[in-house]
Amino acid sequence: MPETIVSPGVLTIENDQSFITQQPIQAGAAIIGPTVKGKVGIPTICTTYSDYLDKFGNKFFSGSQQYSYFTSISAYNYFTNGGNTLLVTRVVSGSTTTDWTPATSSVPSSTALTSASISIKLTPTSASVASVGYQNLIINGITLYYTGSSTTPSNGPNIIYITTSSFAASTLADYVVTSSVIFNFSSSIAPYSASLQFVSSSANLPENLVLTSINPNGIIGNQYFITSGSGILPFLNNTLYFTGGTNTTSFTLETISEGIIMNSDGPIGPNNTLLSGSNDNYRYQILSTNNNTGTFTLLIRKGNDSQLFPSILETWSNLSLDPLASNYIEKVIGNQYETIVLDNGEYYVKMIGDYPNKSKFVRVKSVSLTTPSYFNNNGDVQSQFTSSLPTPFNGAFGSGKGDNIPIGVAGAYYENITNTNIQGLSADSYVESISLLANKDSYKYNFITIPGLIGDATNYPLHYPVVQQLNTIVQERGDTMAIIDIAKYNENILPVIFNASSFDNSYIATYWPWLKLTNTSTGTNIWVPPSTVIPSVYVKNDNIAHPWFAPAGINRGLMPYIIQAERPLTQGNRDELYQSNINPIATFPGVGVVVFGQKTLQKKKSALDRVNVRRLLIELKNYIRQIADTFVFEQNTQSTRDELLSLINPYLFNVQQQQGLTSFQVIIDTSNNTPNSIDQNQLIGQIYIQPTKTAEFIILDFNILPTGTTI
Repeated sequence: MPETIVSPGVLTIENDQSFITQQPIQAGAAIIGPTVKGKVGIPTICTTYSDYLDKFGNKFFSGSQQYSYFTSISAYNYFTNGGNTLLVTRVVSGSTTTDWTPATSSVPSSTALTSASISIKLTPTSASVASVGYQNLIINGITLYYTGSSTTPSNGPNIIYITTSSFAASTLADYVVTSSVIFNFSSSIAPYSASLQFVSSSANLPENLVLTSINPNGIIGNQYFITSGSGILPFLNNTLYFTGGTNTTSFTLETISEGIIMNSDGPIGPNNTLLSGSNDNYRYQILSTNNNTGTFTLLIRKGNDSQLFPSILETWSNLSLDPLASNYIEKVIGNQYETIVLDNGEYYVKMIGDYPNKSKFVRVKSVSLTTPSYFNNNGDVQSQFTSSLPTPFNGAFGSGKGDNIPIGVAGAYYENITNTNIQGLSADSYVESISLLANKDSYKYNFITIPGLIGDATNYPLHYPVVQQLNTIVQERGDTMAIIDIAKYNENILPVIFNASSFDNSYIATYWPWLKLTNTSTGTNIWVPPSTVIPSVYVKNDNIAHPWFAPAGINRGLMPYIIQAERPLTQGNRDELYQSNINPIATFPGVGVVVFGQKTLQKKKSALDRVNVRRLLIELKNYIRQIADTFVFEQNTQSTRDELLSLINPYLFNVQQQQGLTSFQVIIDTSNNTPNSIDQNQLIGQIYIQPTKTAEFIILDFNILPTGTTI
């Protein structure tokens, strides 16, 4: 589409004069697709595969099977082949504003209750409690009241026999416990629900009470909750925390990732393991609360660690709740979050919050109990603030919403994606993210993929308009390429050729057939569409050579990590595909699977129907535009034009030396900067280039000579 200029800026215009005579060489690629976790709909930079795993995860269970999304597989191969930045946008099903939320946790303060009743609810999940065994509750200094039907303890006041599936209102028995209470559950009891109440035996409740089990299997299968007033705090790390006062929350943390996968709260197993903890969610720990300094330490830990083997992801020391201090928790960890806004038909990301996020995993959602000027003018601690500090605590996260993993739907993944089910999503889930990445001022990327969406109007009519949306956007941007798929798994060659005919754009390229590789996350061999792995070919090409070299052939297009192509292509097959601007993926015995084409989907025969030339043009335009940006609003004089020329010429000469150009010429003088154009506040430059062509058709004549001929 023709470019126009209305507001101040730089206009770059292509004049394709190469008949018979653009992709990006900026840092990184972009990929849009589902991920296990992460920010929803917010384009996020990853700099290594480990960084990708921290932010987005890599594998999940659907039913009884383990899978990885195309997004994760593509990221792995991209970074393995030398990629250094990847812009990832996570798409999900449902409303991104109402159906998806982060997980949160309220960190309790040191404020003590003077009176309260606290109950523990025990709810085993098994049909019989016989396997639960004895439960040993260590309470230390608490007066125990229990209600319900039970036999009289026969071997000591600390034995309570529960013989019914549910307690009925009955006589209160009063025990002052100094060591422990043992509950003996009858083997004949069906699933039960028992409530045990505790009240303080002194003016103040103790800091906590500790629950342990003499059963070697721990307390798996039970749910433990403490109820205090109107608030409920989970039982965590075998410790029941008593908190109270008018405001018992010191501050609230929130995960940066969204979805129920971030919820780690719930029942506790042996060694203080969180039964809902996983490699993808988190827990936290408050340490070293110091009233003398008004500081504390916050640890962010993996959700699947334990007390014996803690896995610490981040350590934030010397934190304060004093908003006037430099170590104020919001300033140190960050409190910002992003939301997507639609205005006048355009999407953009709006940042909310005052302090940038320095933690990779959590943000501070709010601080309920601040300690402004913790020290008075004499340097003494203001005692009213000491109770605001967080109590030493092991916490987990909960209340996260959102899940697009379909249980037991095998058809959602790999070669089995359908018109309506794309790895658990629908095609319209991608529309907003594609529209957001249309903004080339906010997002720079070399090429973009949407693996899982198929540009096939016949078999995938819901996918097709979304692929065409991406087709339009990259053409309008003019500074990037899209790698698209146009055929389902196990398709015949004629429909593939037919599907390609509906595209005509030098900013997109397509490849065929599908490929089998090993999913390193699950150890299984799977089929993937070509767009999943072609980014790894492009980045390998750029590392070996330059973007203006063809990402194809045995030297730069070989994919040793591919087990096999969906079908071997004959020379005739490759000819048919290439004539239709489809890049064949060939299989050569003794060599392997190789990208053996580098055409764009432009129908008109010109230099721009080749990937390497399109990427060259994009690289030149992007770099020269960056140079020209520094001259906007400068005086439109000959010295300014000469200075701009002195920066462009050396760059183009360098590209020529690196085999990107055979020749070039730049004109920025009075011949094109006339008095009329200067009066219109325009500085005009004309750049003529001859791109270096690739040798795609090698013709070798073998001449057979008669005996006696001199060679």
